[in-house]
This record gives sequence, C-alpha cells and structure tokens, in this order.
Amino acid sequence: MNKYRIWLLLVLCNLFWAGNYVFGKYVVLEMSPLWITFSRWLLASFILTAIAYTLERPNLQVVARQWKTLTVMAILGIIIYTLLLYEALNYTSSTNAALVSALNPAIMAIFAAIILKERISRGQIVGIGISLIGVFIILTRGNLGQVLKGSYNKGDLLMLVAILIWTIYSIISKRLKQVPPITATAASAIIATIIMAPFAIYQGIDLRALSPIVWTGISYITIFPSVFSFIFWNIGIKELGANKTAIFLNLIPVFTAIISWSLGNEITTAQLLGGLLVFLGVYVTTGTWKTKLKIQKE
Repeated sequence: MNKYRIWLLLVLCNLFWAGNYVFGKYVVLEMSPLWITFSRWLLASFILTAIAYTLERPNLQVVARQWKTLTVMAILGIIIYTLLLYEALNYTSSTNAALVSALNPAIMAIFAAIILKERISRGQIVGIGISLIGVFIILTRGNLGQVLKGSYNKGDLLMLVAILIWTIYSIISKRLKQVPPITATAASAIIATIIMAPFAIYQGIDLRALSPIVWTGISYITIFPSVFSFIFWNIGIKELGANKTAIFLNLIPVFTAIISWSLGNEITTAQLLGGLLVFLGVYVTTGTWKTKLKIQKE
C-alpha cells in the first residue's frame, strides 16, 4: 500500500479517536458511563466479529483456549478503561482528558522497564520528566504550587488512572500472539458486554428520553473509534511497524483541541503550555530525535 495512503488512514484513525473525547463529553450528560460503555461495545462487537471473520478467518478453538487472557483484556481495556474515560468527562474538559492521555507513551516506557525488563535510557528518563511537568501544568491549570496542596480536578486524576489501566492492558495484549488483533478485540468486546449486561439492565435506562445528539454520539463512537480506528491502526502497524505508527498518537490531543475549539470551547494557556511539554516529552522518550540525527548523518 502507498505510504501516503497509510499516513492518511492513521491521521483518520486518530481523528476518530479524538472525536470520542468530544462526543463522549456530550453523551455523558444524558447517559451513564456504564450505559455508554455497554451500548458502544455491544454494537461494536457485532461489526468487529463480522470484520474479523472476513479478514482474519480465526481458529475458534485457538481463541477459546485464550479465554482467560481475553477476559482480563475485556475487564481492563474495555470495561474499566472506558468507564474511567467517560466518568472523567463528567468532571473535566475533553481537551484536558486528551492531553493527560498523551502521557501514555511515557507511562508505557516505565511499565515496560519494570514488568518486561526493557532497558530505559537517560533520554527516556528526561522525556518522561518533561511529560510529567506538562501533565502537572494541565492538572493544576498552570499553578504548580497547587501540587503541594493535593487538590486536583477529579476528572484529570481519573484520566491518569485510566492510562495506567490502559498501559497494563497493552502489556497483556502484547503477549497474546496466538489470536489475530481484530479477533482479539471482537472476543474481548463480546466478553465485556456479557459481563456488563446484568449491571446495565439493573441500572436501567429510558431510551425514549435520549436526545438526537446522544443517538448521533453513540453511533459515532461505535462505528468510528471502535471499528474504523482499530482497523486503520492495525494496517499502520502491519505496514509501518509499531514505533512509527505510535508517533501518530500525538495527533489525538491536537485534533481534540481543534474540534473543541471549533465547537466554541476555550483553549487555555495552561493547556497549550502543558500540551507542548507533553509532546516534547513523548518526542524525547520515543527517541524520534535520535532517528532524525542518524538520518542526517547518513
């Protein structure tokens, strides 16, 4: 596939994920995080199953043997992470949530060093430190003195917990090599909806009371971030490799800020400064600057 087409798919992939933060902010006003998560993955599981069967032709016996790992992935990556994300949007802006989530590559480097025993370089330590400063600026709205007071926005703290959960989920998913990626996501989605179903039914919801924007939001969240983004992401991984593809994740906070601004939401100086430091930290942590230096020397 032409590399420019792959780049376009990855740009669209992260644009769709950014839209999840923005639409989620509106949907959570009328639906509980549980019902957003349940309805999103219930619908997505049907679409993903059809796509997985068409593209990957999975061996169902092999999938069944991995039920324990898939269940852990369902609980962490689909249920807990998504619940925390939408709960966070009850208390913080979509821009803040996306900016805090940009810390994920740095957190991943730390956990990879601890759990997977991967070596962490001095450059990565510097990058992680820069990213942490950026996140603290976002959390404290530019008043770093607030760090000592221990008073933060609840939504921002929930996003920090969410990315920790996503990091653990990602490390576990890396070890699941026997099941193709789309199949693994479809299976996890099915398991997650089965687990959530009794709680969602008990909580209940009046579907007739939901506004058109909620139906539009759920449709968007189901089709684009849950299905198309995942497919485009896997194409990028296959064609470019994980390291090059991961760089495109930096587009999520940028797109989220642009979409939020276009809808009339204010972008603060603290968000701009904190976001730039997070991006700089991720840039240093991933070693992209070293790659460019090597290319220039060659």
